[in-house]
Amino acid sequence: MTTPFQFPLTYSFPAFFTPQPNTNTRTSQLQKWSSLIQSWCRHHRTYRLSVIEAIESPLFHNTTLRKRISLSDARDIFDWMARGEEEGGGGRRAEWIDGGGKSVVWVWWRRPEEWAGVVADWVESTGQKNVVLTVYELLEGEATMSQEWHGMDPEVMLKSLNVLVKRGKAQVFGSEGQEGVKFF
Repeated sequence: MTTPFQFPLTYSFPAFFTPQPNTNTRTSQLQKWSSLIQSWCRHHRTYRLSVIEAIESPLFHNTTLRKRISLSDARDIFDWMARGEEEGGGGRRAEWIDGGGKSVVWVWWRRPEEWAGVVADWVESTGQKNVVLTVYELLEGEATMSQEWHGMDPEVMLKSLNVLVKRGKAQVFGSEGQEGVKFF
């Protein structure tokens, strides 16, 4: 069993659930929402969110305060996270999966580039260079059970492995659902 998620103090303030009109205050609010969403997803090992389902969850609905984020406001938060403004433009922490539909979003509590680094470190430390593994083995195998990515969404793993491919550190081959990877 996992421990219950600990919400930050700002989650207890009613104003946190209302878009703030002052630009500096709004930016701070968006940063706090981004941090909360990333922490929530990391705690629950969630990589993608249905926005409609999320606004009904405790993430966006504080039942104690009887406050919630509207669908429009939630989309604004994810748009801001997708633009990467919180980290000078290079830190996108969300990506719309369905483009203009804006109903399903990747939440990058670790971006694919960061996951690629974690996997590359594991390959190096466990002597997996020049070894062929299936993506399924990476996600569900006994050798990776203790790894943070164990049970990861396969699409996120493939995005991360493609980062390693671009860096010349891996080759992905096979058909959808049957992918293998060789590390260099």
